[in-house]
Amino acid sequence: MSFSDVIKKSVMEGFSYSDLSTTKIMTTLIITFVIAAYIFMVYRMVTKSTFYYKSFNVSMAIISVVTAGIILAMQSSIVISLGMVGALSIVRFRTAIKEPMDLLFLFWSIGTGIICGAGLYKIAVILAVLVTAGILMLDMLPVRISPYLLIVNASSKAAEDDILSAVKEAGSSYKIKSKNISKNGMDMILEVKTKKDRELVDRISGMPEIIEVSLLAHDGEVK
Repeated sequence: MSFSDVIKKSVMEGFSYSDLSTTKIMTTLIITFVIAAYIFMVYRMVTKSTFYYKSFNVSMAIISVVTAGIILAMQSSIVISLGMVGALSIVRFRTAIKEPMDLLFLFWSIGTGIICGAGLYKIAVILAVLVTAGILMLDMLPVRISPYLLIVNASSKAAEDDILSAVKEAGSSYKIKSKNISKNGMDMILEVKTKKDRELVDRISGMPEIIEVSLLAHDGEVK
């Protein structure tokens, strides 16, 4: 028997369907479903999105079960495993994940399916506990003052000095993000950090040259 025949026999024996009993399949899928339900509840609890998408949460949880089923199928036969690789390689997901937290949970869900499909249930449980603890602990850490976007529409460019003076007196640091000057007036967007947000808006809005003033909270993107 040549070396290639030995390798071929070893690979074929490693993908024997007899290794997967009905009990093992059911146990794997049930454990995966339980952990997926846990991921569903954790996501619902910690999500801070203004609009909660239940369909995304449901899909994300069920992905674990589907992934576990794929891993089990790939273990049953080398032909199926090669077919899965070819089929999955042509799949393209074009939906953009905007929230970093959504990406974390999606990767967690897929990883849970892979781990459970490989029969490493203890790792999946330990991973779930550590990920939950990490999310909750890091979320409670204090952060610096979140910046605001101050949007001012004035009837004259002469109001710029008064606006900047009011921002400085509010005890804040600022950075001019945009300034547009036209014959009809001036538009300014400033990134400011202050704890006196209401006082700052009231003072600027009371200036005679000010037409409109808005203050938007943001932490990387406008909410």
